[in-house]
Amino acid sequence: MPRGNLFILSGPAGAGKGTLRKMLFREMPDLVFSVSCTTRERRTGETDGKDYYYISRDDFGRMITRGEFLEWADVHGNYYGTRKSDVERVLGEGRDILLEIDVQGCRLVKSRKPDAIRIFITAPSLDELEDRLEERGTESRAQLDVRLRNAAMEMRHAREYDHIIVNDAISRAGGELIETVKRYREPEQN
Repeated sequence: MPRGNLFILSGPAGAGKGTLRKMLFREMPDLVFSVSCTTRERRTGETDGKDYYYISRDDFGRMITRGEFLEWADVHGNYYGTRKSDVERVLGEGRDILLEIDVQGCRLVKSRKPDAIRIFITAPSLDELEDRLEERGTESRAQLDVRLRNAAMEMRHAREYDHIIVNDAISRAGGELIETVKRYREPEQN
């Protein structure tokens, strides 16, 4: 059985990754979403095991020590990581999986899985990102400033990705993401 495709979706906070990912999964419900582990506090409306696996810093540290992560990183003061076993199981079953991870995690996965397909989502500008993050209202001003500094750094690394999608309009960007993934999932038709 051929192995599945590994897709990586990255981009700064406020770029619309989550919204575009949801559009992609409505179009391709058989695509598997890799649920990451995090030490971040759960936000209103989030579900453990669906949005993230919410774990303590101590548990996260033990998982690092045991080598359980394909990638992990400290992002905005919290730890995030992708379990190797989850990804390998899905790929081994011949199914495609999508990881939504940051730039540093993407680099690590790409070094371990060179055939990973990297897609970067960005907003048209840093000013637009700031507006989106302020409208979201999920971070304090200090947290927002950290996210904006990180966004500027992440946007400088966009050229490392196989595809860059500017989320200037949700429907257009969502269509571009869907078409990009389809090209890899259905190569004989393209």
